[in-house]
Amino acid sequence: MDVVELDRLQFALTISFHFVFPAVTIGLAGLIAIVETLRWWTRRDVYDRLSVFLTKLFAVTFVIGVVSGIVMEFQFGTNWSRFSGFVGDILGVPLAAEGISAFFLESAFVGIVLFGRDRVSSTVRWIAGLLVFAGTTLSAFWILVANSWMQTPDGFKLVTGANGVQKVQLVDFFTAVFNPSTLPRFFHTVTACWVVGAFFLMGISAWYVLRGRGSDVTSFALRLSVVVAFLGAAGMFATGDLQTREVQANQPLKFAAMEGVCNTSKGVGLALIGMPPSQNCSSTGTSVEIPYGLSLMSDLDPNGTIKGLDQQPDQSLWPPVAETFMSFHLMVGLGVVMMLLMLVGVFFLWRRSIEKHRWWLWLAVIAIPAPIIATELGWMTAEVGRQPWIVQGLMMVSAGTSPAVSATDVSVSLVAILLLYALLFFLWIYALTKEIRRGPETGVEVASPPSPLVPVAAPPAADAASKGGR
Repeated sequence: MDVVELDRLQFALTISFHFVFPAVTIGLAGLIAIVETLRWWTRRDVYDRLSVFLTKLFAVTFVIGVVSGIVMEFQFGTNWSRFSGFVGDILGVPLAAEGISAFFLESAFVGIVLFGRDRVSSTVRWIAGLLVFAGTTLSAFWILVANSWMQTPDGFKLVTGANGVQKVQLVDFFTAVFNPSTLPRFFHTVTACWVVGAFFLMGISAWYVLRGRGSDVTSFALRLSVVVAFLGAAGMFATGDLQTREVQANQPLKFAAMEGVCNTSKGVGLALIGMPPSQNCSSTGTSVEIPYGLSLMSDLDPNGTIKGLDQQPDQSLWPPVAETFMSFHLMVGLGVVMMLLMLVGVFFLWRRSIEKHRWWLWLAVIAIPAPIIATELGWMTAEVGRQPWIVQGLMMVSAGTSPAVSATDVSVSLVAILLLYALLFFLWIYALTKEIRRGPETGVEVASPPSPLVPVAAPPAADAASKGGR
């Protein structure tokens, strides 16, 4: 394996491992903001205990995410020095903004919610919870600005330095930030992260019910997470359609590979399941499809024209067709399965019987990693589908590596990173398991909730004591 492939493998490993933790924390931060708002508005103790529990899970995940992210970012200077020099004037801005503004909000205010909750007023704690949510969302925005610019670069000009090496120079900050793919990618990614957090809490709450540890906290957490997961899953399809249309408009080769379209034609069917075309399209693959479906979805015309891979005669510029096709369709398939699970969950919630259906509760536990896997597949679709470009249309992946770094150097660091990440993953699972086994502070035991969303009322004495403490 040559140095370019090793560099790609190392970066794929680090970013796919790291992305697990921001996905979970962004989702949990949204839930913390909801619960903190309910706590501040109602002064109910059940929301206080749930907020504390969620913040502990957030803090454990956030710490591991910081460490794994540092390793990932170091690679820009070690393995991708020519890329860093080429795009430094552009990507330096969003990466710095992410570190200064977003990371500061997350790290500073999560401490107030977790450790300072009894030392500040109820309103200050609520604001801190909202700022944690704002920090995670800002962090996602700035990182996605950098990634989206690599997909659809804008707001720049090419200049030649004194050494004769070309690089990009920022000429319009807002055009670069809000390049054609930024907002569709941001909305889709953040919505997916909300689903990750909701499934995370839903599975944990279902596990408590199955183990006979139901309480007012777990009962409300289960119902809240089902509602958020259902709305988020629906939002994933809406924002995913928006992003796919953007890809079709700005990265037509990636779109053709995602859908397995070899030849430009009219009235193209929508592949539901099947095998992808071969890399050179000597075989067009086989699939079960909806006739005219892709043309209808893309152009609102059953006879609309879909550009195929043949729009680019140079096959060396085609993305890896099989990987792009399979990752995209597996992502969509997982989304459909999650949506079906949530439809059943919402139905049971409406019937006020969700905690009685053990088979559904077991599925909720098993499905905890499903949205995480879906987000990883979505990242794979976006990044593999951009190949062979590291910056679309401007710089090849092979031109972005560090010339002084050998294949042996990358191999040694790859083994070291694997060992470090194995340790980090073990520590994360250990710390999570410890917190989950301890669980939130319990209140009223409930067998069947009286309403689909409103938690069981706490005893008058306990509720009065809770209000008196604030």
